[in-house]
Amino acid sequence: MFLLVFQEVRLVPDGSLLIHIALILIMIWVLNRTLFRPVNRIIEARERNKGGHSSEAQEILKSVGEKQSRIEAAMLEARSEGYELIERERAQAVAVRQEKIGTVKQEVEQMVARENQELGEQTRQARTTLAAEAERMAERISSNILKQA
Repeated sequence: MFLLVFQEVRLVPDGSLLIHIALILIMIWVLNRTLFRPVNRIIEARERNKGGHSSEAQEILKSVGEKQSRIEAAMLEARSEGYELIERERAQAVAVRQEKIGTVKQEVEQMVARENQELGEQTRQARTTLAAEAERMAERISSNILKQA
């Protein structure tokens, strides 16, 4: 429907366009003289009569904004210090953990070395015992064979 109305109105730049522009400019001049200037004068007079309280309010808002930005900066600094403290504590905990792991690793290595040494000793004793047993059995077998023969 909008297209139908729009198609009916055809704007052709001719002399009437200049008349319309002139009328708009005259209307702006008349409104300035009759409406805008008196209203602006009334607003300025009210501001003067208030004693500039709005500027005082603006100063208070500015002060509040500055204080808020300082508080935010302090919060950011405190947060970063907290993160640094946490990181230091974590690094210390990791160092303690690594030290404990190193100590346990050394103990395990010493225990394994002792166990290997003990195992070697037991192996030598077992070989010695087995050799002695084998020799006794060989003597029994040979004596049994000689008795039967």
